[in-house]
Amino acid sequence: MVLPSDSKDARILSTLINSAYRGDSSRKGWTTEADLLDGTRTDTRAIEEIIRRPDTLLLKYEENGTIRGCVELRHQNNKLYLGTLTVEPGWQGKGIGKELLKAAEREALRQKCQSIFMTVISVRHELIAWYIRHGYKDTGTRKPFEIPDSRWGIPKTKLEFVVLEKTI
Repeated sequence: MVLPSDSKDARILSTLINSAYRGDSSRKGWTTEADLLDGTRTDTRAIEEIIRRPDTLLLKYEENGTIRGCVELRHQNNKLYLGTLTVEPGWQGKGIGKELLKAAEREALRQKCQSIFMTVISVRHELIAWYIRHGYKDTGTRKPFEIPDSRWGIPKTKLEFVVLEKTI
C-alpha cells in the first residue's frame, strides 16, 4: 500500500534508502551505488526536511506494516520531479518500484503536471533501461553530478546525471 510519509517515518526511511544505495547491504539488490560513491545517501534530518517541504510529497510503500520502499515527488514548474525511488534490496523485483511509479503518475495528474522528470547517474545503464521500459525518455540533457555536502556521498569517479522524462 502506498501512503504519504510523516516525520515518524524519517529514521526508518533513512535506513531503508541507505541500505538500498550504499554499502554492502545495497549489493543484495540492483540499485546499488556502492561502486560509485562512498558515504551515505541521506540521514534522518534530511528526510524530515523533505517531509516538511510544502512542494514535496514523500510516499512510502508498506507491506504488513513494514516500510519496503519510498519515492520523493516535488512539484516544479508544472512538472513533477521524481527522486530517491527506493525499494528494500531483498524486496526488489517484486513490483514495488512499479507501484511507486504508478503512484507518482497519479500524483502528477492530481497536481495537473504535464510530465514527470528525474535525474539518474549516467553510468547506471540498467536503471536507465528500467525507466525507459516504463515510458521515460532520455531528454538528451546532462547535468553535472554535484553533491553540496559530503555527508550525502563522495564520488569515486567523475559522474554526471541523465535527465529522463515521461509525458503524462
